[in-house]
Amino acid sequence: MTGTAILWPTLALVALIFAVWFTLFVQRLGLIRRNPPKAEDFATGAAAMRYFEPVEMPANNLRNLLEMPLLFFALVPLLLITGEAGTVQVALAWTFVALRAAHSWIHIVVRRVPLRFFVYLASCAILSAMWIGFAVELAWS
Repeated sequence: MTGTAILWPTLALVALIFAVWFTLFVQRLGLIRRNPPKAEDFATGAAAMRYFEPVEMPANNLRNLLEMPLLFFALVPLLLITGEAGTVQVALAWTFVALRAAHSWIHIVVRRVPLRFFVYLASCAILSAMWIGFAVELAWS
């Protein structure tokens, strides 16, 4: 496995983020077409939130994809620069991305909070393992 294999799960996560953004765009556009907004619907931030409430899940998920995954995106270049993007890190990266995809699906489609929380915690544990593994490898080299 080459050191750049870590880029494939990274690209997959980027694709997931764009897919959620596209879902948000399509759902909001549909809402706007079905229920054209009035000026008061955007008079304040709270009014805009009320207007978009029927299609808020993709927006919430998109925000969520820019929180913990930020630590993933920060780690990938470090793994590449230090040459620590080995088989274990790549496997953990794919697991993290799969869990994030599952989290997005549950958040937007299934809407079961306990299941979503479990998948979220699992993804955080995987990301933590990636960072701990990186720190250990860095300390030993």
